[in-house]
Amino acid sequence: MNEKGILIRDILALMTDPDKPTLHGQDILIENGKISKVGNNLAAPEGYRVIDGSSLAVVPGFVNTHHHFYQTLTRNLPAVQNAKLFDWLVYLYEVWKYIDAEAVYYSSLLAMSELLKTGCTTSTDHHYLYPNHITGDIMGTQFEAADRLGMRFSPTRGSMSLSKKDGGLPPDTVVQTVEKILEDSERCIKTFHDPDPMAMHKIVLAPCSPFSVTKECMLESSRLARKYGVRLHTHLCETMDEENQCMAMYGIRPVELMEECELIGPDVFYAHGIWFNDDELKILAKNGAHIAHCPSSNMRLGSGICRTKEMLGLGINVGIAVDGSASNDSSDMLAEMRNALLLARIKYGSEGLTAREVFKMGCENGAKMLNFGNVGKLEEGWAADLACFDISGIAYAGSHSDPIAALLFCGCDHTAKYTIVNGQVVVDDRRVVGIDEDELAAKANKISRKLLEMREKNG
Repeated sequence: MNEKGILIRDILALMTDPDKPTLHGQDILIENGKISKVGNNLAAPEGYRVIDGSSLAVVPGFVNTHHHFYQTLTRNLPAVQNAKLFDWLVYLYEVWKYIDAEAVYYSSLLAMSELLKTGCTTSTDHHYLYPNHITGDIMGTQFEAADRLGMRFSPTRGSMSLSKKDGGLPPDTVVQTVEKILEDSERCIKTFHDPDPMAMHKIVLAPCSPFSVTKECMLESSRLARKYGVRLHTHLCETMDEENQCMAMYGIRPVELMEECELIGPDVFYAHGIWFNDDELKILAKNGAHIAHCPSSNMRLGSGICRTKEMLGLGINVGIAVDGSASNDSSDMLAEMRNALLLARIKYGSEGLTAREVFKMGCENGAKMLNFGNVGKLEEGWAADLACFDISGIAYAGSHSDPIAALLFCGCDHTAKYTIVNGQVVVDDRRVVGIDEDELAAKANKISRKLLEMREKNG
């Protein structure tokens, strides 16, 4: 991953911006991590890599706005294949509580590799699980994995402070005191956060959910984040069970709780957001809050359908997210965008969302949500974050009347031919550059077996 510069020549179909027409036969020159020029017959300086774009559909790299990387190790477990959210969580916490630093590192590599292979160049991760046996730096471990792969990364320093004994869902061994959470949150910001709009590293503070943290934790996290100018994140209105739990615990609905905890505003993004009522949508729009839409997980757990079209109509910024790999159960970003397109049509009819609207949600909207500037379009001076898909095969035959939309409507393999992040090729001819994929899969399977054996052994 040490490209001096890159020229992609004679591109079959290029989308620089979902709001602009597709370009054909154009070249892209990449220098110093940015798009240097888009045009015809561009010359490649000596030492630059030249890529033939004549079979490629090239789009801005996708931005994943919600994930749980560690869950890649607990996919497809039979006991929770048909469970709803709360039952699913209660079972899986008894597996997740055994996660260690090695599991964090390799699950992060695994999730990011999948994302990169499916065109995602920027991601967050909501890591809220802090087992008391882990003594290492979880955020540092995740950044190490991201740097190895070359992904633009803005993880959340998540938190849980409300265990079973206090009326929450998680076991006592994976929660922390509010004091510990705030202390380490501040350390993470000071150590890792880069405020530059095109930074490779950012930090978000993310109390897990209204039913796994105290009001004090949410309020103090909000104030700490604003002290340092970082984003805030939490799960919200994912299921009716959550709404009922919130009413039982606090006597108010989730959005009102967010207002009381100062966890609302243009620096806040919520995962899922399915069960907002009309008045709450207006409150979100007024406050400038963002929504990370997770269609596959919402379908998998039977949680409901996010009101994406109405949100966009109100001016709410909506991005797309794969969510955790135990409720998806993959990190296929292009598939997630396809599901966002199709699920909206189940709810709203055949014109629910257009392909271009989905691309905007998956690129520019996501970058805005995570507070990256000049990321999400392929224009001169913007970040050289690209996804390049070969559409010359049989899966795309007959679809070239609109090659960009074909990426959502067609295809049976969502692997990018090339993925480029910050001007570096990180997926090269369909293989992740920074790792041995077969070795990574074997290692992840070994760790997964170990976690399941520990749950079985300890009940």
